[in-house]
Amino acid sequence: MEEIVKHINDTNASFRQPNAGDAKNTDLFLDNEHYSLFKDSGEQITVRYSKENLTKAILFIASILPRKFDQSATHELIKFSKEFVLDQLAIIDALFTVGGRSVNSFTQVWNARKDVPQKNGKIDKRFYFNGLLKDVLYTDYKGVQRKTKFTIRNYFAGGYSDLHILKADDGIFDIRISNANVPTFDNKEDGLEEVAEQKKEIKCLQQIYYGAPGTGKSFEVKDTTKRYSTIRTTFHPDSDYSTFVGAYKPVMEETPVYGAQGVEVAKEKRITYSYVKQAFLKAYLGAWQKYSKGGETAEPQFLVIEEINRGNCAQIFGDLFQLLDRSDNGFSTYPIESDSDLQNEIKKAFADGGEYALENELDVDDAVDGYTSNYGKTLSDDIKNGRVLLLPNNLYIWATMNTSDQSLFPIDSAFKRRWDWRYVKIADARKGWKIQCGNEYCDWWTFVKEINKKIAKETSSDDKKLGYFFCKPPKDSDTITEDKFVGKVLFYLWNDVFKDGDISLFKISDDEKAEICFDAFYGSDNKVNVEAIRKFLVGVVGEENILKGDDADNEALEAIITGGNVDRSQYNFNGSGKYGKSTLGQKIIDTYLNEHKDLTFELIKQTFPDSMLNGVPGPGLIVKSDVDLASYSRYYKSGYESSDGINYSIYKQWTIGNIQAIIEFAKKQNWMVEKL
Repeated sequence: MEEIVKHINDTNASFRQPNAGDAKNTDLFLDNEHYSLFKDSGEQITVRYSKENLTKAILFIASILPRKFDQSATHELIKFSKEFVLDQLAIIDALFTVGGRSVNSFTQVWNARKDVPQKNGKIDKRFYFNGLLKDVLYTDYKGVQRKTKFTIRNYFAGGYSDLHILKADDGIFDIRISNANVPTFDNKEDGLEEVAEQKKEIKCLQQIYYGAPGTGKSFEVKDTTKRYSTIRTTFHPDSDYSTFVGAYKPVMEETPVYGAQGVEVAKEKRITYSYVKQAFLKAYLGAWQKYSKGGETAEPQFLVIEEINRGNCAQIFGDLFQLLDRSDNGFSTYPIESDSDLQNEIKKAFADGGEYALENELDVDDAVDGYTSNYGKTLSDDIKNGRVLLLPNNLYIWATMNTSDQSLFPIDSAFKRRWDWRYVKIADARKGWKIQCGNEYCDWWTFVKEINKKIAKETSSDDKKLGYFFCKPPKDSDTITEDKFVGKVLFYLWNDVFKDGDISLFKISDDEKAEICFDAFYGSDNKVNVEAIRKFLVGVVGEENILKGDDADNEALEAIITGGNVDRSQYNFNGSGKYGKSTLGQKIIDTYLNEHKDLTFELIKQTFPDSMLNGVPGPGLIVKSDVDLASYSRYYKSGYESSDGINYSIYKQWTIGNIQAIIEFAKKQNWMVEKL
């Protein structure tokens, strides 16, 4: 059997949080001389991992923590902790579990790449693999079910690790990692290269993202621009040309004091005036600096304007408005003259030693058709010396606008024509968020959909609708609290949407004569009135969408497992009830146990085997109560005792992935289960 060994040099190749950068494509580069081992295998190879080997590798990583990963936009120091080890071992356990059974190995398909054509027409002669990522569902040390991504790269320790690839007799390539106690370096490139996220194609030089509040406009802009230099500003009613471009402002500076002989005798602080650059000028200078380095392949420079309609655009842009006309080549069609202050500042910034010093001479004389300098110079020279302003083709100006605020400062049609407009619709972000109401819950997306129907009926427009991100749970939570729901959502609906219209939705008192008012959502102690919130929610989504805690937890888990595809089916059991999956599962098990009270613990385990969970991580379906379940919220932990005196707990979260197993069990007992 043939084998190659690749030493991993990069000291940063030790561990990276699996979700850091939300990586879409991770590459592993080998030496070209290694290609002979794979050249007859086609464009894909199948690799095989060993559970024992990956476990040893991650424990070795743990032993040399802390380690810092510096090659990404996400910089993070990974420190050693018991939680780190437990989580990594849980991920490995999940990787090596198939059909609820633990296995010693699993396979993955990698894409083999060599002589790949690039966009510039050149051929990439390097040999590498990609497609290394694998989705993993695991249960963390707190008992919370999570999704992450497995990549073999997380098991390398730069300097310490050797990657062994052995071609087995069955044609599969066995992957093994070995580690030395002392790091070594072979002065070769490490063969690791990562594109943290495939750069999204950027077509529009000037575009405005618009839509209802909370649709994720700012997030989408940030997500697209995060790999590039970005200057961000926000417009407001007091914004003007000077706050957008720049102006002289008083600053406190230390200046020398001279004596009679012209000798400096002291220093004192005095108010002087200095030109202060603002967002536009910083982005403008940065774009030209990048253009001088890369020419037509220059890195983009973004200027992002949040809430563009909250300021008077005509006042803020002033004569810059002319620059927004772009030719097919991406440059401004019509350069404009700059005032003397701005000219001096640009010239100083571009000069050698300046803050935005140009690395190479600008070569853009052909960027504007028929350009004639008023100074007898070339276009490139006029730009470099600040005499004229011209937007380069790597300067992107993007903005956001809430349709609910469009009346603040109307944007005239001439201004609108110079932008591309991108509508961001209201959509389910599939986060599994829920609104808390005492010990009950309402699915957030269900609420958003139903309240938006009522908003549309009330306002005859989409402007006031709620987007998915209008209200967010606290960090590391999926639950919007009652306080936050009332303070942000209900206040907005009352004050901005329904105040002058049909407020019958807010009638939450049983008293026909009771006044409809917002303060009914608060009690005499100034705490939120949970019952009032519940009545409001029922009025919007219906009683059937107010879930007990267990069913709500079920939905959250299901959202994680399925990537947001939640099945809210309800069931009738033996001719009665309206049960969610969680409640149905418990009902079936409880019914059986009540009819068979003489069962020993082992017989109960045999009746309800762990295989019914269909691979969901955890101690099992039926678990002795003396097992540590502190980190597992998905169990009924008390009230169950077998005939031989053993106290036990029962798994309670049934999802779309395993509910059929317990339904089939019920049918074998001749019980009726009917989906409603």
